[in-house]
Amino acid sequence: MDVGIPLLYTTAGAAKRLNCGKTTLYHLIMTGQLESITIGRARRIPAVALEAYVERLRHAATADDAA
Repeated sequence: MDVGIPLLYTTAGAAKRLNCGKTTLYHLIMTGQLESITIGRARRIPAVALEAYVERLRHAATADDAA
């Protein structure tokens, strides 16, 4: 198991990783653009969800450039 990369991020950690504010992060979650899970009362964002979101942005940017 790789100990360097967390499996789940807090909202603050995910916002920091995406270089955005917590308000933007919550907007992404509430609009379904970013997956999150709830453990008890705590919301966590899977690392794979962050990677998938960035990949979707990259593909959208590539499609826009090709158009």
